[in-house]
Amino acid sequence: MVDESTIWTEKYRPKTFEQIKGQSEIVDRARAFVETRNMPHLMFTGPAGTGKTTLSLIIVKKLFGDNWRSNYLELNASDERGIDVVRQKVKNFARTKALSEVPFKIIFLDEADALTREAQQALRRTMENYTETCRFILSCNFSSKIIEPIQSRCVVFKFRPIEQKEITEIITEIAKNENLKIDDKAVERLFEISEGDCRRIINVLQSIASVKKDITEESIYEIVSMTKPSDIKLILEAAISGNFIQSREKLLETMLKQSLSGLDMIKGIQKEVWNLGIEDKLKIKIIERCGEIEFRLVEGSDEFIQLESLIASLALLK
Repeated sequence: MVDESTIWTEKYRPKTFEQIKGQSEIVDRARAFVETRNMPHLMFTGPAGTGKTTLSLIIVKKLFGDNWRSNYLELNASDERGIDVVRQKVKNFARTKALSEVPFKIIFLDEADALTREAQQALRRTMENYTETCRFILSCNFSSKIIEPIQSRCVVFKFRPIEQKEITEIITEIAKNENLKIDDKAVERLFEISEGDCRRIINVLQSIASVKKDITEESIYEIVSMTKPSDIKLILEAAISGNFIQSREKLLETMLKQSLSGLDMIKGIQKEVWNLGIEDKLKIKIIERCGEIEFRLVEGSDEFIQLESLIASLALLK
């Protein structure tokens, strides 16, 4: 059975090197490895939704053609993170020769930074012993969580968040293919929501398109449950002017009507602070206070009390 939530993600996953957006230098280096039919172990590191898994699939399909499935093993280290996986699945696949003109197989370890330290040590030995028959592609969000011996054996590719120009191109292509109407403000808001994550953009668009074809800024807020900058601005301006009661009422109204959590509000406040017409020193104090409140929320403190404490401190700043 097909998972409907992934239909668009697979549909708009790039199939060639040229289709990958925002990672031109990395793509050029990867294409060179494919053309020479030889490559070292690779490590893809960077934020989610920037093309790490997609690039690995393209490399494999270009190298092995129609027989890519028999020469490719993909494991998600966050699900199978113990040493037994490396000793059994990985080692058994790596020790056999490739069934193609390319002299090696490829093992792709997604979320490799979730591997335990013992599993990484075992992986290090496997990478050493089976270099002739197998190459590894490790994908992770934080390369610092990978032990140094593995990093030194890999060519590191650092993926960056996709920029607004590329995100806009992706949105335009999807809108054209799916007969969607998206205004300019909605495109800007989608970019802010994505934070450079292409996968998130596709999922949000799919969620909205299942209800309506005319996508506006308002419909985006309804789907993603984000705070509206205009509401946050009213809360902050009221607090800074010393009107605590008005600020508190608007805060509670916004949270209850839009079903927002305390962390959602803190993130919205942190972003909107920089747009206020106040001195930079005050902005810095507010950001510092936001960090303190977020820590308390993560530790389990009451959301309303902590946010009321925040706006009370803003009123005192004045």
